[in-house]
Amino acid sequence: MGSQVRGGTRWKRFALVMVPSVAATAAVGIGLAQGALAASFSVSGQSFKVSTDRLEGENFVQYGSVAVGKDIEGEKDQAHAVAVSGFSDAKITNMCQSVVTPKVPFLGNVSLKLSAGTDPEKPVVATNLYLDVAELDADADFENIDIGVAAGSLQKKGKPGSIGIQPGTQAKKGGFAQRADRAVLTKVKQTAWATTAGTFKLTDLKLRLHTGDIEECF
Repeated sequence: MGSQVRGGTRWKRFALVMVPSVAATAAVGIGLAQGALAASFSVSGQSFKVSTDRLEGENFVQYGSVAVGKDIEGEKDQAHAVAVSGFSDAKITNMCQSVVTPKVPFLGNVSLKLSAGTDPEKPVVATNLYLDVAELDADADFENIDIGVAAGSLQKKGKPGSIGIQPGTQAKKGGFAQRADRAVLTKVKQTAWATTAGTFKLTDLKLRLHTGDIEECF
């Protein structure tokens, strides 16, 4: 009987990790005013992987910050240094997101894998998109880039759509940052702790759970 109780508790933890991941990707921004969502929440104890063939973003900003939360058991505090990449508008082609929950009772490792925007003519579309990234590999092309801007001065006055530090984030206003009018990233592979957006429209959304052999985006 005791083992059944422990197993049930861990399964609930697994569900609580997986469900917000789906909600954050598929339904973020519903019922909220555009741009009102802040990354002030406690991040989960699991990073996740995201890959995409192409990300086109307007009003790009990037600065250093800290993502704080708990470990996977929800017991120990933890913090992660992140590079926050922001876009006022973004189009994402062939997006994949995956996260692995280890040692689920009776199942072993369980992975969640999500795909969307597989048709280049119908990409994923997001507004006020912020990515808390720990690792990034990509080819990048920037237009009108400024490197070494103070993070608190990222937003360009008088420029429509210009954005700055996301409200609620742990960022030093005098810290190093960069910005560009436009950024195009291709062959993207990234490990992230959080993603937030004002609106997030996913076309051809597919979500699958896998047990046994781990199914990840890369």
